[in-house]
Amino acid sequence: MSNLAENARILHQLRKLRIDTPRDTAFISRLDRLLCRDEEGNLQHEPQRFSLGRETRGVMVIDGAGGGKTTLIARALERHPVLTGPDGRHYLEASVPSPATFKSMGGTLLERSGYPVITANREGWSLWETLRGRLKNLGITVLWIDEAHDLFCADKNLILRALKALMQGDEAVIPILSGTERLHEIVRSDPQVQRRFNTLILPPVAEAADGASFQGVIGEYCRIAGLEPPLEGDLIPRLFHGARYRFGRCVETIIGAIEFALEGGAHRLDIDHFAEFWAMQEGCPLGGNVFLARDWPQINPDRDEEDDFALPARARRRRRK
Repeated sequence: MSNLAENARILHQLRKLRIDTPRDTAFISRLDRLLCRDEEGNLQHEPQRFSLGRETRGVMVIDGAGGGKTTLIARALERHPVLTGPDGRHYLEASVPSPATFKSMGGTLLERSGYPVITANREGWSLWETLRGRLKNLGITVLWIDEAHDLFCADKNLILRALKALMQGDEAVIPILSGTERLHEIVRSDPQVQRRFNTLILPPVAEAADGASFQGVIGEYCRIAGLEPPLEGDLIPRLFHGARYRFGRCVETIIGAIEFALEGGAHRLDIDHFAEFWAMQEGCPLGGNVFLARDWPQINPDRDEEDDFALPARARRRRRK
């Protein structure tokens, strides 16, 4: 087997690994409290009813881009003991389509459910009403809409009304919405919708709370890749800063650094491999690389590059020292 093929196999294996964290537990606990239990306390794929049995509740998961919320929810649903089993899946998921409209979202969800081709002349509310019946017929308990912040750009009020309707009546389901802080702000703008959702805001990673865990992740990933782990003591804080303190971006950067190490035939993963990957991703100048610069805490990874080039040459040289 060639080195290229072996490297590809290793990277594929690393990308398939899942890291269990308290974030997973927090999401599952929020979801499980919205499901019914039998007389022995076992979970059922039936939504819990609130407000005198008239409506269900939902979960809203908030994190920045690259935070890992999509992976977290997908894994939780795939592994859930009553939502995935021998009798099939009791959840339906879809990302927001483009263009993101009330009608296009209803059509996308119907298509994801296996519904026949939808004619263009159908009204948006007709699609959503058909969806409600379709979900009941399929035994769907949970409906997950990912990147939901994009859904409210054109038809905000219609979407909010549709969400309320999905949680009412015999066909009611548990909606899960995942998105950025903008989603949180939109839902909070409608008190009737907000009270129907419990919210999980995924915290940024921090060295004090997550440093040791990520040190272990790097060590395990290096073991799988056949590399010695890095020795640099300040690697973890640099990693967190460069990844905007977002969980998913940290993992992506670690795998990217390992890819450069394998391609270079290295025996040990080191900070230069992280710098190479970060430079490729960010397109940053040498002095603006968080893995190389001495004053890395002062670097804003989301800076405007035009601002950087607008600095006098002397200032740019001084910042790179």
